Amino acid sequence: MNVVSVPSGINRPPGKIDIPSAWLGADMKAHPDRWLISLGASEIAELESAAESYLGRTTKIADITKESFPLPRLGAHLEELKTTLLAGLGFEVIRGLPVARYSQEFAATIFCGVGAHLGSARSQNAAGHILGHVRDIGADARDPNTRIYQTSERQTFHTDSSDVVGLLCIREAMEGGDSLLVSTSTIYNEMFDRRPDLAALLFDLIATDRRGEVPENEKPYLEIPVLNWHAGFLTGFYQRQYIDSAQRFPGAPRLTPAHVEALDLFDALANDPTLHFGMRLQPGDMQFVYNHALLHDRTGFRDWPDASQRRHLLRLWLSMEGDRPLPDCFKQRYGSIEIGNRGGIITKGTSLNVPLD
Repeated sequence: MNVVSVPSGINRPPGKIDIPSAWLGADMKAHPDRWLISLGASEIAELESAAESYLGRTTKIADITKESFPLPRLGAHLEELKTTLLAGLGFEVIRGLPVARYSQEFAATIFCGVGAHLGSARSQNAAGHILGHVRDIGADARDPNTRIYQTSERQTFHTDSSDVVGLLCIREAMEGGDSLLVSTSTIYNEMFDRRPDLAALLFDLIATDRRGEVPENEKPYLEIPVLNWHAGFLTGFYQRQYIDSAQRFPGAPRLTPAHVEALDLFDALANDPTLHFGMRLQPGDMQFVYNHALLHDRTGFRDWPDASQRRHLLRLWLSMEGDRPLPDCFKQRYGSIEIGNRGGIITKGTSLNVPLD
């Protein structure tokens, strides 16, 4: 049996964690004023003007930068948002972008422009897409190479392979598809109180399936703990379906019954309605979530019969300047753990680009 544990010298939190991102979902649900921001007419006009100016010079959205997409008014708030993500609640929703009147290219330009004020965009797949399309393409979730966001099924709580994930809602589903968020530190605190023995096991190396997107000379799975205590920060890395499917590889570290019990408790706490909360993203909503402090999820949904009306979100993965250091094991997923230049999925021949359909 191939069971791998973190070396005994690795630190774990000395106790419960008290930071702004260690919130309870019930509190967030009761106080949307803490995380929901509405765009004013002048800010919308500024975003539209910046997009028109950029597209008047080039159609290469992948090359967009903070300097080439100036936002003298909204930019000040986006600077505050960086602090909110890295050291505050860990998420925010910006509401009010009138996407129904935009072409997909125009909406993508605005979204990538906003993202450029927060960080640098990273590739989300082996094709080098820095702009992802989150929608049901009829993929089979039982296929071990399927990315779950390409289905209509419940995703389960997870982190993405970047510092920050951003979503722009273009169209919502006919039914379901709610966004769910939960604090990694809050889950840890609850586990520490209830079963500190199981909480400790989540700092062991655990295999996570790469789902067919394997960099050259790398294993088809990652070996990264669910919880990582490094430089005074608790950082999560989690996708339960991919942990389970990684057991198909003979060389992957085996999950012991105790590890499974720890993962089951982690999942149960993530799904506790007191700890997590949900929101229905409306067309035009931009949601930004800090992966190192929070887990996110999406409920299953039923889509519209008309293909042109079906649920569709655009997604960005961002690397942030001034972010926390990450432990060396994250190099398996991020390639580099250099702050401001890490994250994403890079395979041989990857060239960054923006697909518009």
